[in-house]
Amino acid sequence: MITATLHLMAPTHTEARLLRLAETLTAWVARRVARRAERHARVLDRLRQQQTPTQDPQSLTRALAQLDIPRF
Repeated sequence: MITATLHLMAPTHTEARLLRLAETLTAWVARRVARRAERHARVLDRLRQQQTPTQDPQSLTRALAQLDIPRF
């Protein structure tokens, strides 16, 4: 009786394969989510760089010249 109970507690071959399949799918989805998050972060960084105004090195000189203030 105990032997029969222990035998029934072990997963069947089909159940073991399904568990392996579930683990594989879970790992695949986790990798896909991580890749998507990395890609999303790269796109946001690129967008942030594009939207950040670049500073013109001559802008201060021009602004001072318009106010007739010499630059030292």
